[in-house]
Amino acid sequence: MQRIRLRYTKRGRLRFTSHRDFQRAFERALRRADVPMAYSAGFTPHPKVSYANAAPTGTGSEAEYLEIALTQPRDPQRLRELLDESLPPGLDIVDAVEARTSGLADRLTASVWELRLDGVEPADAARAVAAFNAAEAVEVQRLTKNGMRTFDARPAVASLESLDSTETHSSPADRPTDQPCAILRLVVRHVTPAVRPDDVLSGLRAVADLAPPVPAAVTRLAQGLFDEETGTVTDPLAPDREAAAALSTAAPAAAATAPTPEGPA
Repeated sequence: MQRIRLRYTKRGRLRFTSHRDFQRAFERALRRADVPMAYSAGFTPHPKVSYANAAPTGTGSEAEYLEIALTQPRDPQRLRELLDESLPPGLDIVDAVEARTSGLADRLTASVWELRLDGVEPADAARAVAAFNAAEAVEVQRLTKNGMRTFDARPAVASLESLDSTETHSSPADRPTDQPCAILRLVVRHVTPAVRPDDVLSGLRAVADLAPPVPAAVTRLAQGLFDEETGTVTDPLAPDREAAAALSTAAPAAAATAPTPEGPA
């Protein structure tokens, strides 16, 4: 059984699709692309697809991950192309590798987010970010199925900074050009309870009374292992690429050193 790991995006209006919406669209794409899927056992078999840490509905993403199991081997890049052609624009399959290591979900320990605050002066956002970073604790509230919960959002935030508008991932056409716009870059660890970008926005309101006049446009730029030394988030598919490269290098070397069969005396 072959396992393929995929990175996909949620762009434009497709950021409003729920995780369940994407699951349905992806399963249809698997059928259109004639992918030889492995299925679960039981009375209602399902394609063996594992989703990892999906972004909330309403947020864009450049770094969503899943893994599929196949009954027959396929070239990962050709499979990526077929699936991408079978999905609507905005739900794009942008990377594919054969799984050669374990624990993809365990390598998703942090996310990089971009928060676009239309109608907010960059100077005001910078002052709010400074107040947030200086705070020892930032208590926020979130409504859960068990009622209102209060928790400290500060420890999960590895970094929060205000960027120049030229550094944004978003296209200028996506926001009003005659209004101020602040851009924030957030790196948050995946902890329990999970701290989401909207929790950080609640924290900015609590410590600096920063309240954007319209909802923030939020995009996940990356997720993976958090490097404590550099403060960066690494590519979670890199170990699989490295394992594949090592295997391709070792195969010719093993063939070259294999003993040559002796002919008849």
